[in-house]
Amino acid sequence: MTTPPALIAALRHLLYPLVRLLVARGTTFPMLAELLKEVYVDVAVKEFHLEGRLEADGPSDSRVSLLTGVHRKDVRRLRGASPGEAERMPESVALGAQLVAAWTERRQFRDAKGRPRPLPRLASQGGGASFEGLVASVSKDIRARPVLDEWIRLGVVELDPQDRVVLRSSAFVPARGFDEKAFYLGHNLHDHLAAAAHNLLGEGEPFLERVVHYDALSPDSAKALAELAEKTGMQALQSVNKKSMALEAADRASSEPRQRISFGVYFYRAPIKA
Repeated sequence: MTTPPALIAALRHLLYPLVRLLVARGTTFPMLAELLKEVYVDVAVKEFHLEGRLEADGPSDSRVSLLTGVHRKDVRRLRGASPGEAERMPESVALGAQLVAAWTERRQFRDAKGRPRPLPRLASQGGGASFEGLVASVSKDIRARPVLDEWIRLGVVELDPQDRVVLRSSAFVPARGFDEKAFYLGHNLHDHLAAAAHNLLGEGEPFLERVVHYDALSPDSAKALAELAEKTGMQALQSVNKKSMALEAADRASSEPRQRISFGVYFYRAPIKA
């Protein structure tokens, strides 16, 4: 099967920023090539069984080699080496997502306009509506001070002159912290690309995957649109987050199989290359 030229062009374009990141972080081509071999083998074994044939251990090494172009000796070596779909979520991300969800959605942690309000640092200052109260409402096993120190380090929150904890963003996207940002890189781009690939392959009802793009804007206009995207994008994210929390709580009693969802908004700008 010949790869369509349009797909080759799309791959070259989408790989450019990834390779730029890899080179900047010292990931060489041989390292990436070995990783790609692992992923090719893992995908072929898990996703490409022959129809009508029982394959308890997946397709044979020869068939995997035929599908992927990876040599049979490498297929044999790499089978089972890749963790596949498993995500290694940093503990700080898992806890942070729960805390920010509570901060942005629970009434006692929001101001009159529904925005996450600055929280007194200590329970002695604000009771249950303090930062200590927020952490305790999510986990009784974690003390608030280490969470606060880590969030200040990551740039998620800051302390104001009144010793209140201020959320710098309504979504848990650290300003610093390589492991945390790397997790979101893999998680967000995986799901965005999976939705686009699903749509391109025509494997069922298409997923939402849309973008607005213009290429003749001044820097000031691009800045104004960035501010508009930030505002309206956060409104959309908060709306979906609120509904998701309510539905997840209602679904706890259901015995139906579980599904996960992702909904994202992004904005990017760059100079036009001559």
